[in-house]
Amino acid sequence: MASLSGTVALSLLAQGAHADPSPALDRFSLSAGGYYVNPTFNVQANTRYGSADSGDIDRNRTTLPRLRAELLLGDSQGLSFDYFRYRNDYSYSTSRSFNVGGTPAILAGTANANIEVDFASLAYKWWLGKGNDVFGIGLGAGYYRAHYDLRANGVFNGTTGSLDESDTEKTFAPLLELGWKHAFSKDLRLYAEASGVRKNWGTVTGHIYGAALGVEWYPLKNLGIGADYGITRIHIDRDGGSSQAALDVKLTGPSAYLKVRF
Repeated sequence: MASLSGTVALSLLAQGAHADPSPALDRFSLSAGGYYVNPTFNVQANTRYGSADSGDIDRNRTTLPRLRAELLLGDSQGLSFDYFRYRNDYSYSTSRSFNVGGTPAILAGTANANIEVDFASLAYKWWLGKGNDVFGIGLGAGYYRAHYDLRANGVFNGTTGSLDESDTEKTFAPLLELGWKHAFSKDLRLYAEASGVRKNWGTVTGHIYGAALGVEWYPLKNLGIGADYGITRIHIDRDGGSSQAALDVKLTGPSAYLKVRF
């Protein structure tokens, strides 16, 4: 009898150790797709050659490649990964006349800017809850790389001036993630998430904030689709002593994914 009781106890412990996680979570999932955004950006630069401020520029919608993954370790902890890349070009020209101290003046100029931002994040996540609703808190690091080329030429009353500035900045910063998932079933879920990366030290400072609300559906056991609507705000400052630059990018729009899980 003692032997039988011990066997039953060990069996119960083994079942508990391998208990299934919440139906809102998968052991592993990988999502690949696109972030269809309506971007607005602003570039400011101050150098020994001159200053430039693009103002808020609205660009045509574009699709950014995006890759996401989640790995569950045990039943309530795991890793989350996210990556996307933004790239856009801008050209601007102006020609106008005005008075300076009663003297007629003519200003003409052109400007070209190329903006690239890569963002990746990795966080260790704790999921609270065992039922159809779980809440996640994640801590980790975000990596961002920003590159811009800014070239401008202008003529003011026959005097020519130019600005040529190019720079690449990359850095790591602490990351905080918050999330919520609701399972209507194991194959249909609703989720909301928010994240923030902020760096206040060094030559490169700035922040990246994001939030999204979405749904995922698995018509097949291991293959599904997902969609969400999100907003991302990227702001990066660089102080190089004799030159300073600021990049501000706002991205809003839906994302769509092909998802696999195991």
